[in-house]
Amino acid sequence: MNSQIYYEGKSKRIYIKNDNELIMEFKDEVTAGDGAIRASAPGKGKLCAATSVFLFKYLEEKGVKTHLLGYDGDRRLVVRRLKIIPIEVIVRNYAYGSLLKRMPMYKQLQPLDPPLIEFHYKDDALHDPLILVDDILRTNIVTREQLDLIVDMTMKVNSELSKLFSSKKLTLVDAKFEFGFYNGEIYLADEISGDTIRVIDDQSRHLDKEVFRRSKSVDELLKAYSELALRLGILG
Repeated sequence: MNSQIYYEGKSKRIYIKNDNELIMEFKDEVTAGDGAIRASAPGKGKLCAATSVFLFKYLEEKGVKTHLLGYDGDRRLVVRRLKIIPIEVIVRNYAYGSLLKRMPMYKQLQPLDPPLIEFHYKDDALHDPLILVDDILRTNIVTREQLDLIVDMTMKVNSELSKLFSSKKLTLVDAKFEFGFYNGEIYLADEISGDTIRVIDDQSRHLDKEVFRRSKSVDELLKAYSELALRLGILG
């Protein structure tokens, strides 16, 4: 690839295609513990790319604007060149993970109705700290109107994905979403895969990166991601 590299993160490389488009390449690598644990995972990039494309297209059919423009069938997506909003939006349908550490009065997998939304400042060096709505508004990251739109989009995406997964006998526990601006409008960005969602099957088995966090096994991770793709009809 001759395109200029724009950004490299733990799981993806981003290249500049032109003024309006980027190429998002998924790595065959897996990390945990904020990148402290890293392993080669042949085939993971394609699984995450294919899952993201499938879910982005599904959401677009439901009226959600995403940054997806194209897919090479392997590990690379063509996406709109957004101005990324430096906020990670986490939506929680069930109490799990860091929420239990922050508020131990919750019980694991306690249903959260309505879903709980958190905002984290997007900065790996700071470990993406939890921030308040006032933090976002007082520092002018976005306006109140824009933040309300982000929340509305998050709730819609969560609802549509939850219904889709439920139809496959899967449960969406929580998810991380990112957003960005393009021509003044807000689009869903980044990826939607086992790296950014927690999803369990009807036997309470994880089909997401929690498998690697617990086992440190690449084989188990690839098995889980393959099963997620199979359940969604992406494989087979």
